[in-house]
Amino acid sequence: MLEKVRGPADLQHLSQQQLTDLAAEIRQVLIHKVAATGGHLGPNLGVVEVTLALHRVFDSPHDPIVFDTGHQAYVHKMLTGRQADFDTLRKKGGLSGYPSRAESEHDWVESSHASAALSYADGLAKAFELTGHRNRHVVAVVGDGALTGGMCWEALNNIAAARRPVVIVVNDNGRSYAPTIGGFA
Repeated sequence: MLEKVRGPADLQHLSQQQLTDLAAEIRQVLIHKVAATGGHLGPNLGVVEVTLALHRVFDSPHDPIVFDTGHQAYVHKMLTGRQADFDTLRKKGGLSGYPSRAESEHDWVESSHASAALSYADGLAKAFELTGHRNRHVVAVVGDGALTGGMCWEALNNIAAARRPVVIVVNDNGRSYAPTIGGFA
């Protein structure tokens, strides 16, 4: 079924069972392809359903979806027409292991540091506001480990004060590359 998905619009008319089957197929493709090329397997296996849901609810690329650090963007790449190129993931001249504006109009932000997605999302929402594009949403997918970073807190303050249309999705998986502290850790 995945080979028939050329973009997010192809998800709109799938039944619940078809979405469930597609999620299982995506997981199998991830395991097979990342085993061959290397990359970030765990973070992507953990966001399959979230990414499917985001691409059904929001209108990418009209509504930007920004992934914190980009470690969770492989499913996004598959759903935005790049699944056929996954044999080239992280290879010279192939697909980047992170979001890449050169690859797709669906990738609004290149790879970023942890905790940066919320600031990018706030900046995009502000730009849309200033240019009169008020009918757009910006989605930030951020891990719970990144929420311990001060940059996230600054962005949250700015987003809340300005009341911009930013949707924040927290991947609360209790995982981080280093131990975290704080209420969100």
